[in-house]
Amino acid sequence: MPAKYSHVKKRSASGLLKKEKNSPNGHHIIKETHHTRALNPHIDRSITQAMSAVSQLERAIARVLLIRYEQDIARLYSTRLYSIALVHLPTLVMRCVTLGGPGWLAFNHDSDEIKDFFRAAISMDMRQAGERVATKSVLWSYTALRHFAMSNNVPICSKLGLHSLRLLPYYPALKAHLDALEAMSPPTFTKPPHLGSLQEGQEALEDACELKFGWVNELAPAHPDWEGDWRIKIRYGYEKLSQTLWRVAREFEVRGYGMILREKLTTKWCDCGCSTDHLGEVCEKTVREDEEESGVRIGKQREWDGRGSGIYGWETEEEEDIWEVDLDFGGVDPDECAGGVDAEMTIGEMMEWRYLRAEREKELGNAAYRRGDYEAAVKLYKTAHEIESELPHYQLNLAAAHLKLNNWIEAEKACTKVLQQHRSVKGLYRRGKARRMLGRDEEAIQDLRAVLRLQPTNVDAIRELTALIFPPGEQDSSKASLNEDTNPSSSKQSSNAQKEKHTEDLRRLGIPEPKPTKQPSFSRTRADDRKLKISLLSGSADGGNGKHRKAGNPGGDTIHGAQQQQPPSRHGKEKAGTMRTRKTKEMERMRAECVTYPSWDRYVVKRVD
Repeated sequence: MPAKYSHVKKRSASGLLKKEKNSPNGHHIIKETHHTRALNPHIDRSITQAMSAVSQLERAIARVLLIRYEQDIARLYSTRLYSIALVHLPTLVMRCVTLGGPGWLAFNHDSDEIKDFFRAAISMDMRQAGERVATKSVLWSYTALRHFAMSNNVPICSKLGLHSLRLLPYYPALKAHLDALEAMSPPTFTKPPHLGSLQEGQEALEDACELKFGWVNELAPAHPDWEGDWRIKIRYGYEKLSQTLWRVAREFEVRGYGMILREKLTTKWCDCGCSTDHLGEVCEKTVREDEEESGVRIGKQREWDGRGSGIYGWETEEEEDIWEVDLDFGGVDPDECAGGVDAEMTIGEMMEWRYLRAEREKELGNAAYRRGDYEAAVKLYKTAHEIESELPHYQLNLAAAHLKLNNWIEAEKACTKVLQQHRSVKGLYRRGKARRMLGRDEEAIQDLRAVLRLQPTNVDAIRELTALIFPPGEQDSSKASLNEDTNPSSSKQSSNAQKEKHTEDLRRLGIPEPKPTKQPSFSRTRADDRKLKISLLSGSADGGNGKHRKAGNPGGDTIHGAQQQQPPSRHGKEKAGTMRTRKTKEMERMRAECVTYPSWDRYVVKRVD
């Protein structure tokens, strides 16, 4: 682990802010005291005021931790996205252009096939945000609180750390800092400006294409699709694909993830001060050890300035992609083990176990849905979401089942939960349908218009919105024009006329005209119209047995992205020397049953036309 993260001890998010044992509500037990005489009302009032002040202080500290946590998720995953664009996207470009030609991505970078692949992989990354970011974020925020205390000459215990009550006289300054944090823009994913361009990835991609398709020597002519200046097409496609990655990432809502720490800070944080006491005791030793080994770095001194923490606070040019760090350490509290989780599991194994169990329930729900047993599907989808609440698609499936049962309120609630994590077309469309059936037409119109802003060609949303906006007498003409535009065999108009008519229909529905797409400087070829499909590999796919080791070649119809050796765990390596246990065998069986396992390097690109 790099020096800048050496101070971060290997603890899980679930290991932060542990509940006090032997306490029914998770806090310190305060024994009841029986007074032999009534308290002086003035003293009683003073105690009440003091407790109120402590409660305000504690809530402010919890809120500071939460906002900085959200900002840290956004910043650290922005680093992850940069790493993906630099490392993984060139591989995807290579596999696509092998089957589609050098200009294929220039004209298909924004296709639903590409975006759906990005959504699946980003969703799997974001479900790990809590475990990967929480410990670092809390430690950074505690460091900021500690520097604030030291700047005000507040004593800090070397063993128990910073006591929150010592900050009580400085509550106005703390509240001002909280106000500054709350005034910041909502956390979102943006390219870190200090990490540079994607020139390295572009050069590696061009070298690979040169070896595979270019003129290697006089006896190795180029492939016919690669005649001319193919480098311009490759660069343009890579650049546009990177832009699509960032657009898709911004569909995800940062504040919908990292629920374990979020719950602790919002519902389980104790107003009496014991939560902060435990935080100081846990963090102080780590902070002191780090300062002794590495000194007080400049970035850490500037953390208390309203920017939050993380990569912008430290302004490092070598920021680590923490999603590449193996979660091969323990941290599961035995008291919190449930649903088959073993206390001996690593964090990576525990997260994989949750995902595999949730996917198994989802597949059973899908089978029930297909045979028309929607009530059974509802129960199974609910179970899947209870097991893995940080993946939104279980709630999407639940909403679809509720719509079949005419459970409009439940369908709306499920879609709203989805949209708190991912602003998806399906979530907006299904919520719009539910709201229409509930008679809330204005809200339904808002949702359906949002669908068409994201996906202007969504015919179902156009029909639903047309039925809501236009009176019954006008619907026939609107539907007729829609059928003309969407049925090429019945249309005699040119392609440009069809586009103009479609734009006019959207305008009548209150959808602004889409911004014109800038066309590349080179012309489109027949190869650019090829249909490619990206299929995720199942959990049982193993590149080590040769099954998925087919080399990519220009004439092939399939390019595989499986690794040559399948790791024993998706998120963390098994400890060396660990014997195969019954739990390990069961996980292997569940991997074999898993239909898909979204990943940036486990997928297949096929030509389907």
